[in-house]
Amino acid sequence: MPDHGSTPSPDAFDLKAHIRGVPDFPKPGILFYDICTLLRDGRAFRAAVTQLAELVRPYGPTALAGIESRGFVLAAPLALELGLGFILLRKPNKLPGATIGFNYALEYGTDRLEIQADAVRKGDRVVLLDDLLATGGTMAAGIHLLKEAGAEVPLSAAMIELTFLNGRARLDAPFQALVSYDS
Repeated sequence: MPDHGSTPSPDAFDLKAHIRGVPDFPKPGILFYDICTLLRDGRAFRAAVTQLAELVRPYGPTALAGIESRGFVLAAPLALELGLGFILLRKPNKLPGATIGFNYALEYGTDRLEIQADAVRKGDRVVLLDDLLATGGTMAAGIHLLKEAGAEVPLSAAMIELTFLNGRARLDAPFQALVSYDS
């Protein structure tokens, strides 16, 4: 059997080495941080989930919520890792049954997030996850929506934070990220 060397511990794993920067996407002048390259690498994906578990566990969540769509990719396996349920925050008209929604402003227009009306009970401790925090508008809307539904939000988290956009200043909950970019 070939020796592939030792596998780095999840805490020491360099996640940034597995995140691809895509210039001029989705429009000129934007550097897009693509986590698809990390997700394709089983060791990197496992390390990210393990690192997120260590970050989230101390906050004592009773459930995790993910923001459509890349937040689902992180929150669902993390919920399994922590033995918790998973709640979806989706774009309008994507969830069956009664929903609660929240409209929020974007740089150029508005958007809306919805949650099933029975997804949380008053006092549930729900940690909200997304792949990336940029300006903070979507994460802030998700926190507002969860609180409106009756949840406490002890933490919001992402794999990546673009610190130069100061998105965490818009959040009404503590925030942590696994990696950050300053430009």
